[in-house]
Amino acid sequence: MQERYIASVDLGTSKFAVAVAKATGDDVQVIYYKETASDGIRYGGVYNPGRASNPLREAIRSAEEELGIKILQVVVGLPRYGVRQETAPAKIDRSNPGDCITSSEVSELKSLALDTYPLDNQVKEEIYGAVAQSFATDDMIQGTEADVVGVPSETLEGTFKVFIGNKKPVSNLDKVMNEAGVAIARKYFLPNAIGQVVLNREEMENGVAMIEFGAGVTSLTIYQGSILRYYNAIPFGGANITSDIKYECGFQSSLAENIKLAFGACMPDRLQSMSEKILQINDDEDGSSQQLPVKYLSEIITCRCREIINAILFMIQQSGYADRLRNGIVLTGGGANLTNLANMIREMSGYNVRVGYPRTKRLSIYGCNGINETSAVASVAMLSRASMDTHLNCIDEQLPQEEAPAAPEPETTGPVLGEENDGSLFGKGEIEVLPPERKKKEKKPKTTHFTWGRKIRESLSGAIDSTLGSLYDTME
Repeated sequence: MQERYIASVDLGTSKFAVAVAKATGDDVQVIYYKETASDGIRYGGVYNPGRASNPLREAIRSAEEELGIKILQVVVGLPRYGVRQETAPAKIDRSNPGDCITSSEVSELKSLALDTYPLDNQVKEEIYGAVAQSFATDDMIQGTEADVVGVPSETLEGTFKVFIGNKKPVSNLDKVMNEAGVAIARKYFLPNAIGQVVLNREEMENGVAMIEFGAGVTSLTIYQGSILRYYNAIPFGGANITSDIKYECGFQSSLAENIKLAFGACMPDRLQSMSEKILQINDDEDGSSQQLPVKYLSEIITCRCREIINAILFMIQQSGYADRLRNGIVLTGGGANLTNLANMIREMSGYNVRVGYPRTKRLSIYGCNGINETSAVASVAMLSRASMDTHLNCIDEQLPQEEAPAAPEPETTGPVLGEENDGSLFGKGEIEVLPPERKKKEKKPKTTHFTWGRKIRESLSGAIDSTLGSLYDTME
């Protein structure tokens, strides 16, 4: 049976993620996933193709060398900020009313709605995607596609949620890929695809708000009745938290990111004994040091997270579905694992909150480091959707653009710890945890040192287990 390869590129504000899956018939196995620091990306969209192309080219080359293949084309996601949603109706009069409605007629109706939708500015705007909301026949209203297929009727009507964005970020996406030496096989508007690999059937049916907490963009996607009903995004995320730490404490960006990943937490009142500890940051280059109380660090992070979540909760109210979210909120994305963030959202909103990890029946995602983490949801969504296109092979020449079929229902699996970082996102120096002030006769406790570099996550894992256990014993 012929093998084919599917490659995806997630262009994030803080990282590029290259993922590759190998498909042999119906067996699709993720065989590669790696994140590298990004450049030229703002709010999840390419603003400087020249700067973005160099690290992307290196990331793709690294995947090629490790796998022994030549990647000629990739699937990518469209920007998710600066997108507005509109309602597009469409109606067709069927030539043979006695015949049953087919799936192809539903697809024709969707194409008609998109082709006839009047854009405000056709020069600067384009339609990123659409989701069917309801269908109607002679004897039915507010039906689903499954309800109307197989029904005889003189007419077929549909209402679609249309997502419209700017053309410039999309053209910049083409430019950066050309500079990196690969073609774009497919472009996906990802909110619906991400929902399919993060949410379960009950959540999508009963009503749920999915918050994707990224570095540059935090987005809200609402499902009700198993249909995407609402989408919106704000240009704030984990990168803003890093920036707050940087400017408030006078650190470099890389060091601020290190501190956030290792010791960042919301709700300082929940830290218990950890809130009394002090971080001492030693600079190896000039021998200077600086102290940062963990409680103060948590206060900085909490202020920004509260601002972001308040904006998301306002959008939930504006959506009209605030009282219909029976399954509460699912938090995903790279910032989802920030300590106590889920607890803070639960207290602020009153909803049940869980952290959503990527999962799908179509892909085997075990044994590939990092692909099970919340930061990989976009990559898993793209691979899952692209795997349904049996003609797509990313080591072949580019194929004509085709509409991919709807994404499958997800299955429930658990999280797996992520990969070790290669050190490219981190700076120099070390951090040690100082105990609270003590009396002169008190025995001086041991100090744990953290050296930033290639083994950052491995060293942090052991250090946190030994010196910060009290923090993680009391927090989710």
